[in-house]
Amino acid sequence: MATARPKVSPLPNDARGEAAAEAPPVFDNAFRDELATLIAWRRDVRRFCTDPVPQAILDDVLAQADMAPSVGNSQPWRWVSVDSAERRAFITESFKRENNLAAEAYDPATRDHYLQLKLAGLKNAPVHYAVFCDHDTEQGRELGRKTMPEMLDYSAVLSVHTFWLAARARGVGVGWVSILDPKAVSRALEVPEAWRLVAYLCVGWPEAEHIDPELERAKWQARTPMKIYQR
Repeated sequence: MATARPKVSPLPNDARGEAAAEAPPVFDNAFRDELATLIAWRRDVRRFCTDPVPQAILDDVLAQADMAPSVGNSQPWRWVSVDSAERRAFITESFKRENNLAAEAYDPATRDHYLQLKLAGLKNAPVHYAVFCDHDTEQGRELGRKTMPEMLDYSAVLSVHTFWLAARARGVGVGWVSILDPKAVSRALEVPEAWRLVAYLCVGWPEAEHIDPELERAKWQARTPMKIYQR
């Protein structure tokens, strides 16, 4: 038998003595079902239509990405919109070069299979974002990262994941390209030295929508159930 959630009342004041903004929401079963559907239908999109995505949608999704949790409330993510055709061409060439190098690491049969996979939508995606983690940020005053400095990078990843779900909720597809030389990308985009590349995202309207991952359909790797280890 499920235990009922205890009733929570909003605090009259926050830690600074300011009035609380509003009462906390109550998420019902219908919302939880919709959330589960959203998560199930989130896909790594590689096949995009070239139609533009309205800036208002992008602004809204980026605002939600900025609400992601971060260590020490540091918000270390730095989003760069890659609009230059020249820079996009450089990114595409970097992908081709690194993809060929990755293929060489496999045995011949696996290499042939690998080279048949579509692993990026760089050509048709109308929107490109490079997401960096600022390792020089003073925001958060290093709370929570003295012993685990990698928490900054994990925080940036959470911003990417929040963006991904918010975009999917609007029918916008996102593809994460990781087969790149991160240092070369950083140089091409002329970002500060302390910014570390976390993700390169292709964004746009998907050609088709699938509930199963493309790598599963291509018989590269099926999903496996999560195992919880007891200690």
